[in-house]
Amino acid sequence: MFRVGSKILTVFAVGLLAFSCNQKTKTQVAITNPVIEGDFADPSIVKYDGKFYVYATKDPWGGEDLAVFESSDFKTWEPKTLNWPTKTLCTSPTSNDSRVWAPSVIQGKDGKFYMYISVGSEVWAGVSDHPLGPWKNAKEDNTPLIKGNMFPEYHMIDAEAFIDDDGQAYLYWGSGLQWVNGHCFVVKLKDDMISFNEAEIKDITPPNYFEAPFMVKKNDVYYLMYSDGKCTTETYKVRYATSNSPYGPFEEGENSPVLSTTPDKVTRGPGHHSVFEENGQLYILYHRITDNKDELFRELAIDSLNFAENGAIKKVNPKGVVFTK
Repeated sequence: MFRVGSKILTVFAVGLLAFSCNQKTKTQVAITNPVIEGDFADPSIVKYDGKFYVYATKDPWGGEDLAVFESSDFKTWEPKTLNWPTKTLCTSPTSNDSRVWAPSVIQGKDGKFYMYISVGSEVWAGVSDHPLGPWKNAKEDNTPLIKGNMFPEYHMIDAEAFIDDDGQAYLYWGSGLQWVNGHCFVVKLKDDMISFNEAEIKDITPPNYFEAPFMVKKNDVYYLMYSDGKCTTETYKVRYATSNSPYGPFEEGENSPVLSTTPDKVTRGPGHHSVFEENGQLYILYHRITDNKDELFRELAIDSLNFAENGAIKKVNPKGVVFTK
């Protein structure tokens, strides 16, 4: 097992499809965008027992529950249903009317799967033995992990977990209100992946941050990636900043933003992404706008994520990818 950012994936030697170890011929599979048909956003991905699982927000603006898809080849995706989270099950006295948004799923050191999900503009945490559940609230008292009024001047959404090389887990989250003044917070998680000391929460907001933090570590450098702009418009984009510590301070990276609206407008307002590695290659999984005339509709897209020799993240070329199998 190995870690990239906050996603834990099983390495297998020759690509996305399982096949016998005596097969010597490699072929390539072209993945075109959208990678999954339908109106979805804010993707998170895990791999378990040879299968990929993608979790996503249902558009427009979330649903009563969460979208999830299963695939063994990254081309054919089967929709599944989760028992948790739902808007009904994740409601508290500090919730607002916002629906189920922005999943982040990670496999912990104990082998269990943990989900951090925004419902009612606060963060809830779930736990399961399998990516498809059954899931339950990881807190026995069935309360949110981060209440909506923890820092009332900011939006308590978009939580993303990251497990460092030493096994220490961190939780990043935070956005702004009225599309301005986004702030990013981080705290160390204890071994149960839900407990933390509130006094240890730090505001580590990097330059030009609005929401959707995602941590990637490479060659002992911490790359905090995040979204900037307004998710309903072409201004939405992916930036990154670097530090030698998970707490920062962060300096915006060379080439940032690395993913933006393309001149041909095929990729519009890309953002709220996750990163994973397969067969030695990093990939960025994100959403892009398809229609926002009346309601906000987005679709899921995937592209390669590459680094320059000096450690800078290269500009993403939105064209889909080719996997080796």
